[in-house]
Amino acid sequence: MSSREESVQHFLDLIKRSRRGKFKVYIGMIAGVGKSYRMLQEAHDLLDNGVDVKIGYIETHGRAGTDAMLEGLPVVPRRKIFYKGKELEEMDLDTIIRIHPEIVIVDELAHTNVEGSRNEKRWQDVMDLLDEGINVISAVNIQHIESINEEVQGISGIEVKERIPDSVLEEADEVVNIDLTAEELIARLKAGKIYKPDKVALALNNFFKTENILQLRELALKEVALRVEKKVENEVLVSSVGVRHEKFMACISSQEKTPRRIIRKAARLATRYNTSFVALYVQTPNESTDRIALANQRHLLNHFKLVTELGGEVMQVQSKDVMGSIVAACKEKQITTVCMGSPSFALPQSLFLVMKYRKFVNELTQANIDLIILA
Repeated sequence: MSSREESVQHFLDLIKRSRRGKFKVYIGMIAGVGKSYRMLQEAHDLLDNGVDVKIGYIETHGRAGTDAMLEGLPVVPRRKIFYKGKELEEMDLDTIIRIHPEIVIVDELAHTNVEGSRNEKRWQDVMDLLDEGINVISAVNIQHIESINEEVQGISGIEVKERIPDSVLEEADEVVNIDLTAEELIARLKAGKIYKPDKVALALNNFFKTENILQLRELALKEVALRVEKKVENEVLVSSVGVRHEKFMACISSQEKTPRRIIRKAARLATRYNTSFVALYVQTPNESTDRIALANQRHLLNHFKLVTELGGEVMQVQSKDVMGSIVAACKEKQITTVCMGSPSFALPQSLFLVMKYRKFVNELTQANIDLIILA
């Protein structure tokens, strides 16, 4: 592509961006804080002010207050799909695009669509709506955000399967926290405003424990504060003279779990500093294409996919010298901080490896590169 063609394409991209819909996301710490209710309240206010607003998808969970708020709002009928002998309902993306409302309400951002839908995930449907110039108001709970998934699992003991990449929140023009105290939330639960009476005791003894709610509330508040901070950094002019430009590297292997923690840590730091991250995999002769175990190969592919979802760059190097390759990659990519797992030294080579590791740390230090070791 010539420089003239690049200039034209850049201009077209700017026009497309200016026509893109605005995106507002409500974040909650847990189910039942009132995200759907708040979105419907907003829809009523918009409608009263003559705005063309439609309900693209809302999930009331049978809550009386939320059901009542739906009255008088224009709802786009759901699309019915037969899947494995069952009739299921999904948001009718094509109809919404065709009628092109000014604003559409889309609940359950992390939802996985039924097989055969245009997109795998609802957040991808939302991106399509924004590309069409339709403004979207949506909602998600904190446990569905990819980079803090493991933190939530550590708090609740439950692995949340449906997740959204952090990049989805970065697309948001506005992120709003729906906040309640633990006492208010538990009172709502006991009053039957969240689940039916027969499920209340189970919820109180599991996900809705006070200590869980407090920790999830802290995560939600921090997440919204982070998004506001990034908005200020992006939109308010500040002097950057003398400030080191941070860039992070996640050093990963073909193990199953630890690399995912390292990737999420690097992604989280990159988000905090409003910068990028690289994930480096050094392929040793023991893991060459013809020797690597199928399970390890599968783990690697999953790691690479996670890096991409979190907005990182995958870097793959073939070498016997893992630590030397890390130093070289840091210099090439101008990395300021390396994230890696704790090294393990096995006899009889332990003394040699300890010396090599010490040399590696010294080289990073001399190059003014910070090192974060994950336990």
